[in-house]
Amino acid sequence: MTTAALTQGLERIPDQLGYLVFSEDGVLASAGELENDEHTAEVIRQMVRTACRFRLHGSAEPPFKRISIMLDDFVYAVTVSGQKVFVVKRQNIHREPVIV
Repeated sequence: MTTAALTQGLERIPDQLGYLVFSEDGVLASAGELENDEHTAEVIRQMVRTACRFRLHGSAEPPFKRISIMLDDFVYAVTVSGQKVFVVKRQNIHREPVIV
């Protein structure tokens, strides 16, 4: 699979600051603030492994569709697809709470 096929659409995500695509073999593609960021890839790899331990009995699928890691200024949106992990770092847009 080419890098362009791996990253198709990641560049167009609004407020995106960078992305990582990795597998157990290492980082496959990266750009922006996450370019060549092996440390962040390893930290997120460990988080995904931990989350995968919560698998439902008999299920081959991961027990989640997306993990959001929310920090003050940015959010990591982590998605597992097949044997690959896609991470997008986005601006965390602070919104005022809705008062009902």
